[in-house]
Amino acid sequence: MADHDESQRPHGRGLPRALTPFRHTAYRRLGAALVFSLLSGGLWVVALVWEVIRLGGGAGELSMVTTTSAIGVVVAALAGGVVADRVAQKTVLVAVEVAHVGLFGTAALLALSDLTQLWHLMVIGLLGGVVMAFYFPAYSAWLPALVPAEDLMAVNGIEGMLRPTLQQAAGPALAGALIAALSPGAAMAAATGCSVVGLLFLLGVPLTPVRRSGDERGADGPLRALLGDLAEGFRYLRRTPWFLATLLFASLMILVMMGPLEVLVPFLLKDGLGGDAGDHAMVLAGFGLGGALGSLAMASLPMPRRYLTWMILMWGLGCLPFVAMGFATGIWQVVGSAAVLGVLFSAPTVIWGTLLQRRVPSHLLGRVSSLDFFVSISLMPVSMAMAGPVSTLIGLRTTFLLAGVLPVLFAVVAILWARLPEDELSHPLGGDASAPVGV
Repeated sequence: MADHDESQRPHGRGLPRALTPFRHTAYRRLGAALVFSLLSGGLWVVALVWEVIRLGGGAGELSMVTTTSAIGVVVAALAGGVVADRVAQKTVLVAVEVAHVGLFGTAALLALSDLTQLWHLMVIGLLGGVVMAFYFPAYSAWLPALVPAEDLMAVNGIEGMLRPTLQQAAGPALAGALIAALSPGAAMAAATGCSVVGLLFLLGVPLTPVRRSGDERGADGPLRALLGDLAEGFRYLRRTPWFLATLLFASLMILVMMGPLEVLVPFLLKDGLGGDAGDHAMVLAGFGLGGALGSLAMASLPMPRRYLTWMILMWGLGCLPFVAMGFATGIWQVVGSAAVLGVLFSAPTVIWGTLLQRRVPSHLLGRVSSLDFFVSISLMPVSMAMAGPVSTLIGLRTTFLLAGVLPVLFAVVAILWARLPEDELSHPLGGDASAPVGV
């Protein structure tokens, strides 16, 4: 583990719990790299939208570009976990950032030269999705090698606060200003610059060895090694009730709530409450701010003793604000509901990230993280595609009611079926780094 000399200082001396990871030089550098990476991502998303519009494209063309990006992520998600468990995670992340510099820089040059065509953006989006699929598993698998176990909750909370703040607020706001003053190409150039700065900070983080078990499958060919690693990840999923139950619950929760959040809220505001795009932006800001506050709150707290039960219940009960949205009579009620939803959606996510890093064997963490990532994103398009037809069939209010109530039922079933209360007491994850870790 890096920075052992710093980690020997008394925990939290002179620092709030949420800031203790910054005692470690490696994490300060990694955190700086993350800040610029998130800014770059926020800039890119908005710049891409307005470059499509500049080319005369509409919703259909934008959907084509974003769909190719989603396809890239889904196709490469499981392979990303295998690579994260076989290649030094720093190497993977450096390669990802180099690829971002190349892709964003190419798009910026095309845009600034007025040479962009829609197929250029589709290819860049596809490759960007593939690249992103390698980022999350490697990053998640690297953190436990850089900071001690007792700081992982704070790390995940800090990052849960940074992501909505930078990727959903600061980055898009900066992109909007650059586009208004200059062009989408200028925003793409800024995204490229942020990726370059993030890469420079990333290069300063110490290289850590890959943590694998004794069986390296060194004699296997590349294809057999890939399939064998994937099979090992799925075997872990099948034999680990708390992980399987959480992923099944999360899949069902995302299926019923993501479509209403992403697709139906704008129509609820426009058709039901007379709102406009500005009101929709307020709702999204409320959700992002709530998420940041929820993550920061969890970063300031120790791991709950009943961490599995609290995590699943917060996710399930956290969907109840959809009911309030469905019965809302004013815009402010939707904004407030979105803020509560953000708090209760992000806070247990901090527990989940820490739980994976504490209980999953180190040599499997990349693959397990990729399985989590794959499941989290695979049903989002399905939910968004179903939201419109379902709301037409049963009504907007009933759809929001189901989105709020069904996750609560799913949560109760998951807790009871997998016997999560018994499991969490058998595997305590307190602040002590020596707390037992295992399946």
